[in-house]
Amino acid sequence: MRLDLGREHLIIMGTSHGMLRWFVDDLPPDSVVLVEEPDVIRRREVERLVAQLPFLSRVVAAEYQTGLDAEALLAREPGLRAARLVMPGMEYAVGGAARLADALGLPGAGIAAADIFSDKHRMRLLAAEAGLANPAFELVDDPTRAAAFAREHGGRCVLKPTRRSGSLGVQVLTDPEQVVAYWAETATPADTPETSDRGLPTAVLVEQVLEGREHSVELLVADGEVIFGNVTDKRVQPGRRPVETGHTVPSLLPDEARRALLDAATRLARAAGFGTGVLHSEWMVADGRPTLIECAARLPGDMIPALISIAHECGFLHAYLRTLRGERPVLPTRAAGGAAVEFLLAPPGTVTGIDGVRAASRVSGVLHVQLDVAPGATVGEVTNSLARSGYVLVWGSDATEATAAAGKAAEQIQIITA
Repeated sequence: MRLDLGREHLIIMGTSHGMLRWFVDDLPPDSVVLVEEPDVIRRREVERLVAQLPFLSRVVAAEYQTGLDAEALLAREPGLRAARLVMPGMEYAVGGAARLADALGLPGAGIAAADIFSDKHRMRLLAAEAGLANPAFELVDDPTRAAAFAREHGGRCVLKPTRRSGSLGVQVLTDPEQVVAYWAETATPADTPETSDRGLPTAVLVEQVLEGREHSVELLVADGEVIFGNVTDKRVQPGRRPVETGHTVPSLLPDEARRALLDAATRLARAAGFGTGVLHSEWMVADGRPTLIECAARLPGDMIPALISIAHECGFLHAYLRTLRGERPVLPTRAAGGAAVEFLLAPPGTVTGIDGVRAASRVSGVLHVQLDVAPGATVGEVTNSLARSGYVLVWGSDATEATAAAGKAAEQIQIITA
């Protein structure tokens, strides 16, 4: 069912092209203005994308990743005042979208909350102040201090940029001597196609390594009140780069553990004064207590919105947009089935062939097989979520069945590299 929106009633600030395609069935023609960085418009041929997706009316160039002057943008583009919803389409647009929504008097995360959740160090400080569990952490400006931190915490540490997403620059190091060698990968992480040519300033956070399974919590919040909550089980690549390799909805955790995660995420949202939208946080249950890993004031990626919609038999994206419009949609409190995604990780090299796609499609419950590489493509090491090679999306009667089917389907696909 499409959302009832007039012409240019929705502003999406910054987005991955894949996420835009999620909205094809939800948005009427010409209902969306895409606000994007000038560099990104040129590099990614965004004008061509506008021509391909009927719901996009036009693209407006604006610098938002290092700060947005919302009033100046509205003075230059007065047509944007027709908007009834503003949403961030990517991590680096969270602050800009909050400022534009505030200038237009529309629901949003709120400027203060957006800024807190766009900076991992500020997020840690807020969680500590709210009495939520954090790993030990420290903001550092040189590898010597980070190595000393690792020695103080069992010889291991996590290095992460304070302002990046998709696991970019995040490293789990098991020896203090590694810190100097790998410091630059975190301190000056490689740019992605979505980042501005101006560069995105970041600092380095060093953290204690936790042991346990990772989970994410997705909250749909309306004017500070949580109206829907979901817990997702996550699968993560072992080793130095903890990139996510799969997700399952609903979580297989016992009810008490799920409630504890939902409660912790709700406390985090309230502590930040989060207003309206989706708050996506990641946690590890360490020593029996939910411990915060990450948080983002935006829709989650990695197909999690699709998993929620499939498992709960609801239109999660549709409900999210209605919430941004000031409504309070009612979503199911419990999942009716299970859904899972498994990502395809090709070995580094040049792709010479791909086998097993038809076999994967025939696995019971498979809804979609997505390949993001083709013969002739060069595949690098999986250092972040953009370096994965595709995915399989699966439905099951419950979470266990969906997880097993996703794993089986992914095993059928062989991406052969030389």
